[in-house]
Amino acid sequence: MRPHRVKIVEVGPRDGLQNEPEVSFDDRLWLVNALSDTGLSHIEAASFVSPKWVPQMADADKLMGQIERRAGTTYAALTPNLKGFEAAIAAGADEVAVFAAASESFSHKNINCSIIESIERFEPILAAARAENIRVRGYVSCTLGCPYEGTIAPAKVAEVSQVLFESGCYEISLGDTIGTGTPDKAVAMVEAVAARVPMGLLALHFHDTYGQALANVAACLELGVSTIDSSVAGLGGCPYARGASGNLATEDLLYMLNGLGIDHGVDLAKLIQVGNQISDRLGRINGSKVGLASKPSC
Repeated sequence: MRPHRVKIVEVGPRDGLQNEPEVSFDDRLWLVNALSDTGLSHIEAASFVSPKWVPQMADADKLMGQIERRAGTTYAALTPNLKGFEAAIAAGADEVAVFAAASESFSHKNINCSIIESIERFEPILAAARAENIRVRGYVSCTLGCPYEGTIAPAKVAEVSQVLFESGCYEISLGDTIGTGTPDKAVAMVEAVAARVPMGLLALHFHDTYGQALANVAACLELGVSTIDSSVAGLGGCPYARGASGNLATEDLLYMLNGLGIDHGVDLAKLIQVGNQISDRLGRINGSKVGLASKPSC
């Protein structure tokens, strides 16, 4: 069941940097271009949200226009509404992503509406995407725990995932937003979703708050999941999760995949350099164990 090849979806420039207290436009552009040079085939580069709410993602159109695009790499953007979708496509986004939750409490507190209402808001995006032959990726957050509700039933995650899939999302990314999941729970959740959405269309997006992300991925690889979201240098982390330490670091994921003999097409040595450099540029500690271990000693 374990796949021979895995697609890495690099989310550092969007999900990672949007949680940094301060990040410059030049750092964002540098990061996307540097990541492109590592062989990554899918980079989530920007978010077309109001800079009033997420100032770190300002000038998304300018960013997309200045990327040094690599042939064979998809440059994606998060688009919460039709206005954001139209701006993203005008700026040259190759595909877009929409975001729902598996927790009613999280949905209400995060975007002030129910889960179904949030998905209904995506209908204009999905209709426009179909008309323009643009692929839409669906995120489901809080799949293994919610800061307000605690444990989330796998059946609820499966229900939301199925609605997004049947609405037109080509791939469903399952997010452990607060990083509380453990391998058995992750496997049970993925199995429940795979009963409604084909396994080949599922992705994992696990945060590493409790140090479980890599173990959870390893367990789910045995089910046949072949798409993994990760963030260079472990950038990111949910602001709602106490002690959130970031996303699964892409460097750590690649090191494990190499050890398992699973192909991914990314140059780990180059990615380690990118992770160390962006950490230095941001003045933060590298969240990747592999990145830290690979730094030359003084």
